[in-house]
Amino acid sequence: MTRPSQNGPLLEVDDLATHFFTRAGVIRAVDGVSFSLKRGEVMGLVGESGSGKSVTGFSLLGLIDPPGRIVSGSVRFDGQDLVALPPAQLRRLRGRKIAMVFQDPATTLNPVVTIGDQMRMALEAHGVRGEQRTRERSVAVLTRVGIPDAARRLKAYPHEFSGGMRQRVAIAIALLHDPALLIADEPTTALDVSIQAQILAEMRGLVADLGMALIWISHDLATVSSLADSIAVMYAGRIVEAGPTAAVLRDPRHHYTRGLLDSLPARAEPGRDLVQIPGTTPSLLALPPGCAFAPRCPRADETCLAMPALVSDGLRRHRCHHPLGLEGAP
Repeated sequence: MTRPSQNGPLLEVDDLATHFFTRAGVIRAVDGVSFSLKRGEVMGLVGESGSGKSVTGFSLLGLIDPPGRIVSGSVRFDGQDLVALPPAQLRRLRGRKIAMVFQDPATTLNPVVTIGDQMRMALEAHGVRGEQRTRERSVAVLTRVGIPDAARRLKAYPHEFSGGMRQRVAIAIALLHDPALLIADEPTTALDVSIQAQILAEMRGLVADLGMALIWISHDLATVSSLADSIAVMYAGRIVEAGPTAAVLRDPRHHYTRGLLDSLPARAEPGRDLVQIPGTTPSLLALPPGCAFAPRCPRADETCLAMPALVSDGLRRHRCHHPLGLEGAP
């Protein structure tokens, strides 16, 4: 097996498709997604609810349950195709080399088991044994994510922590084995703004200190803008725009990205209604022909009845027949 260089991609996702086969029909939750990520890089995966961003994260870890399954594409991590790995080998990587932080720590943490025991079991699952070793590692990681008096808090139960502290514990468990890749699925959505800011600052520090790659899944462009090096915008199971964060936010190519930016409260003028994208996200069981965003797009015409290709524009990529900001574009 060929290992990538330290300067090459740690993760390469190529034409990934994850479908759910239901009685009502086939739901193409992820439909031809491709991107790559280097060590120490943070990528924001952004879109409205139902865009496919969380299913993309679950697919990378092989956490898709029936009636869903990965139907095509590859996920190469450190030279290995995770899609082709037997389940036992994938379990050995999951939690050790690749870890995930879920949106709601209340469903991640076991309410009847102490934090210390949950961390010990996570360590033992990947071969770290011995009471002293597991305790020292648990205390070190809890301290790293900002849990005060970590040694004493090992005996506490999840309900004895605030929401922000519970999310820190969930992040600590994900970091127990110093993973090369961390996937964070909207981990600050339920937290207040001040706690969000603290966790984002801590995540930036962890990425810098550990050199790990991070995929931050969110519907909030404002949050992603302060953390990510690059952004991939998803709509109806596809990436419609991707590129360096500053470039995408300053000069978006896709009308959906423009709509997301315009709807941010910080951009609204005092006394005026907030701008919103008209309509709703389409059902994945009944997508319109061609561009899925066309029914909500102010620029849509007959051309949009054909599926637009994902076009490269230097470091940028976009999927639109009428891209914004390009010479000759309306």
